[in-house]
Amino acid sequence: MNQYDFSGQVAVVTGGAQGIGLSVATRLLEGGAAVAIWDRDELALQDAKATLAGKGVVHTVVSDITDLGNVEAASRNTTEALGPVSILVNSAGIAGANAPTVDYSVLEWDQVIKINLSGTFHVNKVLVKGMIERGYGRVVNIASIAGKEGNPNACAYSASKAGVIALTKSLGKETASQNISVNAITPAAAKTKIFDQMSQQHIDYMLSKIPRGRFLQVDEVANLVSWLVSEENSFTTGAVFDLSGGRATY
Repeated sequence: MNQYDFSGQVAVVTGGAQGIGLSVATRLLEGGAAVAIWDRDELALQDAKATLAGKGVVHTVVSDITDLGNVEAASRNTTEALGPVSILVNSAGIAGANAPTVDYSVLEWDQVIKINLSGTFHVNKVLVKGMIERGYGRVVNIASIAGKEGNPNACAYSASKAGVIALTKSLGKETASQNISVNAITPAAAKTKIFDQMSQQHIDYMLSKIPRGRFLQVDEVANLVSWLVSEENSFTTGAVFDLSGGRATY
C-alpha cells in the first residue's frame, strides 16, 4: 500500500464519522495529517474518535453542512484547533428514498439536494477561499456513478451527484492557475450505512450493474483519495476519477 506524507497538513473530512469518510480519515492520519472530522451525528463522532485513538491528531466538529453559517463556524473552530486547512474531502451525503420520479416526494428531493449538492458547495466555498489565499490546497468531492449514468428510482441522488461533478469542474478551472487541485470521484456503491436508506430492490440493481461483481470497499476509496490529496497530484484538476468497478462508460 502506498503511503503519502501529509505531515504538517490539516485535513477536513465531512461525513467522516463512518463509512467512506472514516476510512479516508484513517489514511490521512496514517500519513501524518491532523484531521478534523465534520459530521452531524454527535454520537457517531464520539465513536469515530474512539476508533481513531492513537492514530494521530483528531478533532471532531458537529456540523450541519446545509447551513452556510454553521459551515463558517466549523471552519473557524477547526482553524483555531489545528491551523489552516490544506486538504478537504467532502464525503457527507445521503441516498434519499427510492421511488419513480413522477412519485418522488418534493420534500425528499429538497433534502437530498440540500445535503449532497448545496452542502458540498458550502464547504468548498468556505474552505477553498483559504487555500486560494495561501496558494495551496487539495480537494476531493465524492460524487457517484449515479451522477454520470442516472440510477432509476433515485432521481434526487443522481441529480445531486451530477451537480457535484459540475461544481468540481467549475472550481477546478477557477483555481487551476494556483497550486490547488479540485477533483471528484465517482464510486459505485459501497456497503455502508447508506444502504439502510435504500430498498433491497435498488441495492440488487446496483450490484447487477457492476462488472466486478461485488460492491466497492471503503479502503479502495481511501487509496485513490490519498493520491488525489497528496502533493504528488500537482497537475490534475477539475477531473472525475472512476471507481465503478467497470460500470462507467465514460
